[in-house]
Amino acid sequence: MSFSRRDFVKTSVLGAVAAGVGTRAQGEDATQAAAQEHAPQSGSYKRPIIVCAHNGFNYLEDAFAFLKSGGDTLDAALRVVKGPEDDPNDTSVGLGGIPNEEGVVELDACCMHGPTRRAGSVGGVRNIKNVSLVSKAVFEHTGHVMLVGEGAERFAVAMGFPREDLLTEHTRKIWLLWKEYHSTEDWWGPGLADPHWQPPDTKPEAKPQSELWQERYRRLEEHAAELGIEPELRREAIHKVLFPPTGTIHCSALNEKGEISGCTTTSGLGYKLPGRCGDSPIIGAGCYTDQDVGSAGATGSGEENIKVAGAHTIVENMRHGMSPQEAGMDALKRIVRNYNSDMNKLRFVDMTYYILRKDGAYAGVSLWEGYQEGRPHRIAVHDGTRRAEKTLAMFKGFSQDFPPEPKVPEELKKDMK
Repeated sequence: MSFSRRDFVKTSVLGAVAAGVGTRAQGEDATQAAAQEHAPQSGSYKRPIIVCAHNGFNYLEDAFAFLKSGGDTLDAALRVVKGPEDDPNDTSVGLGGIPNEEGVVELDACCMHGPTRRAGSVGGVRNIKNVSLVSKAVFEHTGHVMLVGEGAERFAVAMGFPREDLLTEHTRKIWLLWKEYHSTEDWWGPGLADPHWQPPDTKPEAKPQSELWQERYRRLEEHAAELGIEPELRREAIHKVLFPPTGTIHCSALNEKGEISGCTTTSGLGYKLPGRCGDSPIIGAGCYTDQDVGSAGATGSGEENIKVAGAHTIVENMRHGMSPQEAGMDALKRIVRNYNSDMNKLRFVDMTYYILRKDGAYAGVSLWEGYQEGRPHRIAVHDGTRRAEKTLAMFKGFSQDFPPEPKVPEELKKDMK
């Protein structure tokens, strides 16, 4: 993270957060600046419109044409998220997703159909690629809302979804690399919310951090070569071992008649404990749609979003008169509040919300500007023009993965290229 806590205090943002107003959207000057920077988000009231996470960008054209020609709003959103689910090179969802700690890919998804006010959800599903479609099948063919685990898999097979191995050769090698390297740094805790949790960089080490990270990188480089990971893919694989990825896609779609739907699908947190479900299959957290108001969804720190019921909170905020941007920022403030504005912890948390109001107004907001320089948080939009837009961030700077990203010496980076 290029923005230190000391710099943060100097800009008075931390003080503002502690007072409950820590966003760039507060205050007359900040509001005007945000309005100029994010004018398309605050001024677009076109219908039809699709808003989604940036990994759905390449699938918007087909989905928008379908929606504009009279297609159902949920089916349009599902066309977007199905693209990454089918892509073996997208390690965040569906086929090729990063597996759990046992090497098994487990998928989660939920959806809400605004026109009929129905909802479906599946969690911890193995061997089924398109869990977004399975979540729709739940409300179409059962009297339930949520199915999980083995029961959800059996239901999917009964509905005609084929069983298949979701662990690609590439993700299998990444998992093996993680398994060979990993020892005590896992998801058995304690977590950030534990009162005894201590930032990793405050723990005493026998060796300087730079030496430790050089050893780890070189050891992983050797293991990656032994496993047969191609040289051009090794840096990416090592990064995914050291910093377990979170990967999700959300999409909301609104047609000319004002009908609206949303869905979210994910492979979840990399190397998670088997059976872990994040926010993506939780209706009201990873996705929430109300035909009277609008739709919202999330990507990022799933556990944190569950605790604030993020998507539901945003939709309810809009119901009470907040703009999409204000509604999203309020949900982010609740996450900050849960950690008492402690930046030692919040730097390891990130969240992006994708928000679409029934009249076509939309917003993308995030806790941080991005994961790292060159990787800003973005939303993808299509309302006749397909585009990507940066989110409006509550905090300047970039979040850190947990465990924190090391300061790898430049000479070592060159050796790994």
